[in-house]
Amino acid sequence: MHRHRTLTEHARCLYGDEFRPAPECDAEHKEFLFTEELTFAEPDAILAMLRELSPNQVEGYLPVWIRNLAYRLVLLQRPDEPGLLREAADNLWLHGPDWDHIAADLRERAEALEEAGQR
Repeated sequence: MHRHRTLTEHARCLYGDEFRPAPECDAEHKEFLFTEELTFAEPDAILAMLRELSPNQVEGYLPVWIRNLAYRLVLLQRPDEPGLLREAADNLWLHGPDWDHIAADLRERAEALEEAGQR
């Protein structure tokens, strides 16, 4: 059976890609298998998937819950990157208003980190 080379390829096979065709693949496409891979993926692999399949955040076929989980997993591994905090906040605002308070908290954390770094 075929195995996906990257998290992005796995996501593209499972959810499709607004910008490119999904590769031909005979792998078993079950959401729980993808979610397991996502859970233990390195931050760079997760960000590559998000940025390739949803380059402008409003596009792409990744389900909202996958995007939210992906950003959460990246932020757990890289909690002190203001730009990444803002990117995650922007994603939440696009799919709110349920998560607007979390998005605002992420923006505040980004500002606090930048202020602390300027001292």
